[in-house]
Amino acid sequence: MPAREPQDQESFTELIRRVRAGDDQAAEELVRRYEPEIRLEVRGWLRLRNPKLRRVFDSMDICQAVLASFFVRAAVGEFDIEDPRQLLPLLVGMARNKLAEQVRFHQRDRRDVRRVDGTDPALERPSGSDETPSQVVARRELLEAFRLRLSDEERRIAELRSQGLDWAGVSASMGNSPEARRKQFTRAIARVGKELGLDLAGG
Repeated sequence: MPAREPQDQESFTELIRRVRAGDDQAAEELVRRYEPEIRLEVRGWLRLRNPKLRRVFDSMDICQAVLASFFVRAAVGEFDIEDPRQLLPLLVGMARNKLAEQVRFHQRDRRDVRRVDGTDPALERPSGSDETPSQVVARRELLEAFRLRLSDEERRIAELRSQGLDWAGVSASMGNSPEARRKQFTRAIARVGKELGLDLAGG
């Protein structure tokens, strides 16, 4: 079943604004709406490509990694999401890339999936409808760690973007061209994301 979208454009815009502002309730709402679709995508991807790997990778773990990355990147203003139809493809793309990364790591180390006992944990673990307190704390700590690794100028860009300014608005506030500021911030996101081990693909 497709993820249940916000009822209208206005409610979706408000949800994204709250996510960018670090609102925990908005994050929980987004998890409830989109987590089932992400987990379904992970299970389907594995079923088509290598069913044996379904015993190795837990869709919940992949989903949580993707959502953690999304929340941090949204909070620092990386994404331009204006339509609810943009969000699910973005999250699904991030999930595919994260899973492909994990599969490559697994195969590179020549782990033998035949030696993994048990049935598919992704099917056995119940889907979490709410973030646990530890997940909320971890997300806040990750966001803080991300911001601390930005330079003062990069942090200013993040603040303006998290307030909803487009790149023309950032340029008007800080100088330089919109494209130059966008490229500067893209490089900063990539640098810090690599340092923290965040999934930066799919967006």
